Amino acid sequence: MATIDISEKTFEDTISGNDIVLVDFWAAWCGPCRMFAPTFSKASEAHPDVVFAKVDTEAEPGLSAAARITSIPTLMAFREGILVFSQPGAMNAAGLDELITAVKALDMADVRAKMAAAPAS
Repeated sequence: MATIDISEKTFEDTISGNDIVLVDFWAAWCGPCRMFAPTFSKASEAHPDVVFAKVDTEAEPGLSAAARITSIPTLMAFREGILVFSQPGAMNAAGLDELITAVKALDMADVRAKMAAAPAS
């Protein structure tokens, strides 16, 4: 599956309507973002069961602010609508593959139980 561009209008539906979604927050002027783009695209072809979405931080400043993006690229991973990973910085292919494997292996019942037990902040 190819990467898709998402916006403030499509973000929530994309996250809630798919099991696993990886979101790359990027900008055209960002060198590390341009270096990470082919890695992200190649991974999207290797994992057709995962949605690979991109958010252009220049075109979507409201979404970027809501996601608290302070550095790009930032990669976020959502599983069953829950943010399970967020990290700024470009990732190499091996690191991205490890992340995808880890997200697929998550016990979401355990994740929800830990979220329910955590004190509200």
